[in-house]
Amino acid sequence: MHVYAIPLRTRFRRITVREGVLVPGDAGWGEFSPFWDYDAAESAAWWRATREAADVGWPAPVRDLVPVNVTIPAVGPDEARALVLASGGCTTAKVKVAEPGQDAAQEADRLAAVRDALGPGGRIRVDANAGWDVDTAVDRLLLLDRAAGGLEYAEQPVASVADLARVRRRTHVPIAADESIRRAEDPLAVVRADAADVVVLKVQPLGGVRACLELAEQVGLPVVVSSALETSVGLAAGVALAAALPELPFACGLATAQLLTADVVTHPLLPVDGALRVAAARDLVPDPERLDTTAADEATAARWAERVEAVLAVSR
Repeated sequence: MHVYAIPLRTRFRRITVREGVLVPGDAGWGEFSPFWDYDAAESAAWWRATREAADVGWPAPVRDLVPVNVTIPAVGPDEARALVLASGGCTTAKVKVAEPGQDAAQEADRLAAVRDALGPGGRIRVDANAGWDVDTAVDRLLLLDRAAGGLEYAEQPVASVADLARVRRRTHVPIAADESIRRAEDPLAVVRADAADVVVLKVQPLGGVRACLELAEQVGLPVVVSSALETSVGLAAGVALAAALPELPFACGLATAQLLTADVVTHPLLPVDGALRVAAARDLVPDPERLDTTAADEATAARWAERVEAVLAVSR
C-alpha cells in the first residue's frame, strides 16, 4: 500500500493537496482516495472500486478514445483562458461556480474568458457542487448562460433531488445530477422525480466500473463519466467505464491529471486532441521513482492506514 500526497496547481474543492492510497493486485493497481468528508461507511464503496481495479480488472472496451473536458477551477479570467489553451485540444470546458466569496460578476467573467478561448464551437458546462438554493440557481443560470454564449448543462446546481426538479422546471439549461447520484441512498430517485437530463457517474464513489455500468442501465439517461480528482491510476478506472458504456454522447470529466503538480506514473493520462487513449489507461503502472517523490509523510500515511482499517471493519 502506497500513500501519496500531491499538491494541486490551484485550490480545488477547497483543498490544496490531494491524498490517497494505491494498492497493487493480480489485475493491476487500484486507487482509494475518498475525500475526508466521507466516513467509513460511505468510503466502503470507494474501497470496492479499488479492489475491483486491483484484483479483477476492466470489462472489454467498445471504443478506443474517450473525449474529455478541461476542468476550470474558480480562478480569474486570465488563468481560465490559459487553462483552456493548455488543455491538450479540449473543445469542452467544465467551469466551477458557486465558490464561496465570489460573486456573479466574477463567474460571468470566468465564463466569458472560457468562451473566448474555446471559440464559438466549444461547449461549456458549469458545476455548482450544490452550492445554490433554487431561486439563486435559476437567476444565476440565466446570467451564466448569456455569459457563456450558451451552456451545455449545469451540474448539481442545488442539493436535493426535489430542488433539482424545481430548477429544471424553471430554466431552459439542461440539468446534470452528480451528488444526487453518488451520495444518495437511492440514486434512482433522480429519475423518478424527473430531476435531471444527464447523470454524472464517478467510479470510486459508486463502487467500481461494473457497478456504474449497471447503474447507467437502470437510470436510462445520458451519462458523463467524471473523476474524483485522482492520480492517473484512479483516472484509468474512469476511462475504463467510459470506454465500456454503450453510448457516450458527452465529453467526460477525466482530464483532471492536469490539476495535479505531479503524478505516480511516467506518462500521466493527459488529453491529446481533446481525448484520452483507452489503451494507455489500461497499461498504466506506477513508476517506483514517482512513488517515492509523491509519498506522503509518516503522519499522513498513518492516518490513511487507520482509515483503510476502519473501512475494512465496516465492510466485513
